Amino acid sequence: MKKSKLLALLLALVMLLSLAACGGDGKKDDSQPSQSGDAEPGKDNDADAPGDDAPVKVEDSEFFGPIYDEWSEMTDEELYQKALEEVADGSEINIYATSSKMLKAEDDFEEAYPGLDIVIMDLDQGEVLEKCVLEANSGNIYGDVLQAKDVTGEVFFDYYEEGYCSAFYPKDIAEKVDPMLLRFGYPLYASQSFWYYNTAAFPDGQPVTSWWQIIEKNDDGSQKYRLFTKEIGTEETYLALFASFIVNAEQMEQAYEDLYGKPLEYTYDGSGFDFEVPENNAGVEFMWRFSQMKMTFINDGDELVKAVDNSTKDDPALALASGGKIGNRDESGYNIAWLTNLTPYTGLENCEYMYVVEGCKHPAAARLFIRWITGGTDGESGGLKPFSKEGNWPVRNDVVGDWNPVTLEESGAVGGDLAAIHDVFLDTQDLWIYWLSISPNTVG
Repeated sequence: MKKSKLLALLLALVMLLSLAACGGDGKKDDSQPSQSGDAEPGKDNDADAPGDDAPVKVEDSEFFGPIYDEWSEMTDEELYQKALEEVADGSEINIYATSSKMLKAEDDFEEAYPGLDIVIMDLDQGEVLEKCVLEANSGNIYGDVLQAKDVTGEVFFDYYEEGYCSAFYPKDIAEKVDPMLLRFGYPLYASQSFWYYNTAAFPDGQPVTSWWQIIEKNDDGSQKYRLFTKEIGTEETYLALFASFIVNAEQMEQAYEDLYGKPLEYTYDGSGFDFEVPENNAGVEFMWRFSQMKMTFINDGDELVKAVDNSTKDDPALALASGGKIGNRDESGYNIAWLTNLTPYTGLENCEYMYVVEGCKHPAAARLFIRWITGGTDGESGGLKPFSKEGNWPVRNDVVGDWNPVTLEESGAVGGDLAAIHDVFLDTQDLWIYWLSISPNTVG
């Protein structure tokens, strides 16, 4: 499957712009333990330097975690003392975050570690990654820590593997996390998207137990459910889920046969694309059928679950939205609940990851903050508090996410293979966009 050249074009442009940049040299402090990853952004490296347009290899990677180094063994106190030395010049520790909830951690961290002044910037994910690249290529590195969600493997392959950031694995904490969740970075917490149904319309429980039932039709050809979602082709989280169905085609096929007691009939036409569309792939078949359903696209998640609340048993609706939108049940009194334990799986465990900016000025402080924000040695640092809400799950086995009615495993979520999803993601997007464009049923 093909790979995107968008990043390469962007980096080429950035390199041209950076010729005019002036300031620091982006060098690392050789007195500190070595960073994970060999490339040094902003410097003249060999074939693995950031910005090289080398083909991505998703089959294997020396960056798959957990990777332990000298930093991994350091205690909070050891990192704190080094961090105090790093800020002796009065400099601030810069955190590039993709969640406004991170702002709530600033005062508590500074109270826990006097003498350390952190600045948290609430940015879109694209802005976080863009700043990381621009700073690296200009040699003026101001960021120390960045937070990013990776659902497609883009962050791992195009930023982490390329040397713009590195994953810090504190050994005593990482040992309390499922190794599969550590493969593509060090996670802060996990979330997932759910289909929502109306509990007043279905008081006996959820009406759907399989993804295939979501697209069922009545005997007269009408849909069983009105479907609401964000436009899947522009929502990476949702499209990555569909890509995972293509990767896990055998599971999708088995789920169909278990439900209906007969083999799946393949009806999609994969000809005419400039890439090879796999034959008889149950994930592709599901996406084709789904794309031809009548759907209403709504960009606002609160409005998506409101549409479900407004539906009835005679005119039932389902909506795909982030797990956190369940909060409308209590805040607004909506009659909504998650569809859980769908076959072959409910959704993907989408992780927010914490990274150290490569070549940053405060490598010890960055790692101390990452340890603290992910719960510290015993999970009681207070760093996780802003993220402990229904729809988010802790990834540590010593932290109980009792704010959720079910555990992540009990919800039916599975860990996604970001390498495999990355390999098919762009082609999945192309298939969706084209098939949606020829559907006569799309609304919104």
